[in-house]
Amino acid sequence: MKKIIVIGCPGSGKSTFSRELHKITDIPLFHLDMLYWNADKTTVDKEVFRKRLCEILKKDEWIIDGNYGSTMELRLSECDTVIFLDYPTDICLDGIRERRGKPRSDMPWFETDGEDAEFIEFIKNYNSQSRPKVIELLDKYSYKSIFVFKNRREADKFLKKASK
Repeated sequence: MKKIIVIGCPGSGKSTFSRELHKITDIPLFHLDMLYWNADKTTVDKEVFRKRLCEILKKDEWIIDGNYGSTMELRLSECDTVIFLDYPTDICLDGIRERRGKPRSDMPWFETDGEDAEFIEFIKNYNSQSRPKVIELLDKYSYKSIFVFKNRREADKFLKKASK
């Protein structure tokens, strides 16, 4: 495990899992949201985002946290390990609610606004719209080391085992 991607629905805990894995392995951690978003909630140009990502992919070791379907296959082709937090929608919605108003190292701003209806709708539709594409890509890259966790208990068990 030297090049790891952590993927899953927003609110599944990708960043939290990635931070814990980073603490255990000391592998450098990169959050895609930090590469894509500016502090004023605007986004960088797609070419800038892709260039930043490609610079990370050249490194010998990394943990990359985030989905971003436009670059998922690029990351899958370069990684050796995939962690897919494949949680039920309710768990992810709870995760979004729990993090609101808390400082986060994976975002360039402090989220204090109310619920973003479009974002919540994306989460509600993730399992029917985004997840099938993820599963298709995981099938294509099935020769990689792939871990699919259905709940936080399974993910925590993996982290505990990795820390030994």
